[in-house]
Amino acid sequence: MSDLLKNIDARTKLAGTNKLEILMFSLGKDLRTGRDETFGINVFKVREVMRIPDITRAPEMPNAVEGMVSLRGALVPVIDLAKYIGMESDSKPEIMIVTEYNGHTQGFLVKAVDNILRLDWAAMRVPPEMLVAELGGLVTAITELKDKRLVMMLDVEKVLAETGHFGTDEMIFKSVKPLGKENRTVFFADDSSVARNQIARTLDAMGVKHIAAINGRQAWLELTRMADYADASNTPLKDMVQVILTDVEMPEMDGYMLTRKIKADKRFNGIPVIMHSSLSSTSNQQLGKAVGVDEYVPKFEPQKLSQTLARILA
Repeated sequence: MSDLLKNIDARTKLAGTNKLEILMFSLGKDLRTGRDETFGINVFKVREVMRIPDITRAPEMPNAVEGMVSLRGALVPVIDLAKYIGMESDSKPEIMIVTEYNGHTQGFLVKAVDNILRLDWAAMRVPPEMLVAELGGLVTAITELKDKRLVMMLDVEKVLAETGHFGTDEMIFKSVKPLGKENRTVFFADDSSVARNQIARTLDAMGVKHIAAINGRQAWLELTRMADYADASNTPLKDMVQVILTDVEMPEMDGYMLTRKIKADKRFNGIPVIMHSSLSSTSNQQLGKAVGVDEYVPKFEPQKLSQTLARILA
């Protein structure tokens, strides 16, 4: 299975092309629906795929957290994805996908892995509301394969936040300092409802206005509308929005492509773009800078986000 992810670092060259590669996997047949759905996870976030090692059970863990495994001397929490989404499967998981988000490593238990699919982010669509409601907002994007199968991208950040990995203490938001300046607006784009909520709470604590978009395409449409209005009303665009904050992974248009478009449009000159992502490796930060990103802030760290925004907005 290591061959499946061989030369994974070379795939970083996809950044800035609005393309991605996803590792497809299944959780087994759902006994309630009789279907064996196909899910996906961005290859950028996958460290390795392996047979499930011995799991050390631990008390007082969330229901979906099976325990811990030792990987090269480090203890890694293990989450059963079928159990997390409340799915009754016809079989037990056999594979563990080891992932890394914001420097945090964890294992996801799945029934089986399929292959790696390369596609354009434009082919990843925002899921219909019915599907979002059915899976509790767990799916952030969806695409259809040539064989008519649907591949659903999981909101892994939601999984990690709700299983305690990225839990944010209420006191962190209370300790965010107000900016103390009026007429400051941040525009942000993120496909994860958990991330959008945390960004909004951080900005509210700072006393900063905000406008949100659920992906890069929606963000670009809204930003160009704002720029057109600024032109028509002879108003400096910088008076309407002072900072643009973007995630990397988003359906229809990713954060790299969004940044390219912003930096290529002179109307946005002087408005910094901050990349806000759980893709926390140095290579991903360098890729962000290559497309024109001004700053990089890791996700799920409200204090760092507020401090960066305060420095720029002040």
